[in-house]
Amino acid sequence: MTNASSGSSTVSVTVLMTALLAACIAFQLNASMLGPVLVTIAEELHSDEAAVSLSQTAFFTSAALFSLFLPRLSDIKGRKKVLVWMLVIMTAGTILAAVAPNIETLYVARIIQGVSGPVVPLCLLMLRHEISDPKVYGTMMGVVTAVNGGIAGIDAIAGGVLAANFGFRSVFWVITAVAAISTLLVIKWAPESRPSAGTKMDWPGVVLLVLSLASMLIALGQAGNIAAVNWPLVMGLVIFSVVMFISFWQVENRSQHPLVTTFYLKQRSTWALLLTTILTMTGIFAIVNGLVMSFAQNQSVGFSLGADTAALAFLTPYALIGWLVGPFSGRLAPTLGYNNVLRIGLSGSIVAILIMMFIGLHSLPVLIAAVLLIGMTYAGIANIMLNGLGIVLSPKDNPGYLPGMNAGAFNLGAGLSFALLPAVQIMTTPEGTTSPVGYFNGITLGLGITVLALLVSFLIPRPVSAEVKQ
Repeated sequence: MTNASSGSSTVSVTVLMTALLAACIAFQLNASMLGPVLVTIAEELHSDEAAVSLSQTAFFTSAALFSLFLPRLSDIKGRKKVLVWMLVIMTAGTILAAVAPNIETLYVARIIQGVSGPVVPLCLLMLRHEISDPKVYGTMMGVVTAVNGGIAGIDAIAGGVLAANFGFRSVFWVITAVAAISTLLVIKWAPESRPSAGTKMDWPGVVLLVLSLASMLIALGQAGNIAAVNWPLVMGLVIFSVVMFISFWQVENRSQHPLVTTFYLKQRSTWALLLTTILTMTGIFAIVNGLVMSFAQNQSVGFSLGADTAALAFLTPYALIGWLVGPFSGRLAPTLGYNNVLRIGLSGSIVAILIMMFIGLHSLPVLIAAVLLIGMTYAGIANIMLNGLGIVLSPKDNPGYLPGMNAGAFNLGAGLSFALLPAVQIMTTPEGTTSPVGYFNGITLGLGITVLALLVSFLIPRPVSAEVKQ
């Protein structure tokens, strides 16, 4: 048992984790179970893969935007209450996706599902409120956050099997069942907490910040479409994003109850963490999920694997090792230090990328090993620490703002990664070549950005209150 920090009640770690893990799994299935199903969706809705891929973009963009403010709203209205409503709305969106008659309805359904975007940071905030022992919290944080990288790779495989045998709608019905069960478990077992009860929500600030991030994410999506990029539109969106953020800053200076005070925005605990998160995601995310998968299937310069074989060889071990390592890195964080464990993860990722570049592009077993190593060091260590730091560095008077903004930083970094790394790979690949030079160059850019992330991480302050005194 571990003492609950509200009242005299106690909360079993097992019961609490069951409820919160169920919520995280329900969200994660929406993110990862559909990867192998896109082709089937395109066939059954009489659309094409590019259009169906946009439904994934709609989901992740929606998730990023809701992540900006729902954690703060939960501080005010109640974390359990907001989490339950998030799961209810996500379930409704999943049902709509299961019965969608066309691709347009699927877009709407995926946007509705995106309301569940901040499930993981919200669960981490609830854990932090209930578990006072830094070591226990660190371990549980690792378990919860590791789910964010995939359900040990089983989710993607299950999605493919269901779609092949029963159609894409069966995948959404399975997710609906999991979401409904998770909602009931949270209602029954999750405790309520309202650290900012009585505070007014800063809706003007929310609108401006959402507009700023939304326009930037759309700009990145446009920039990633190298074949038909509309540069005037991209520049216009970037300028609009900057103007909205400047307006957000001014509104926060004048607001009596700001979403986040500019005093906090100026602190290294905010900007250094957010910058490290963006750089880490930009440097690593598209290497594994984009370049490696593309190279493995490339028939001219790669290994000519099928899509299913490539996913089984790379993405499943990557997710599985991250899922296994996460709880151990979380357990080590309070004793070794969150920042030190983060730097171990980033340094290991750099080593993995170097192996990938110089040996893996010429050897399938070595490339698989390098992806496994990056699964351990990034998915199992760095990703866990970045999520954790967003919780433990948040101020007591506004605990929800930093996890929310950090979730936005994860999504912004992922968008940047897919806009930059594949673009470099495509632009530097000579026509008719049998050399992997383009992939080498794309991965080199990722390497440089990851090194920069490691350097910036030294600016993140140490979360003393979450660590064990030596």
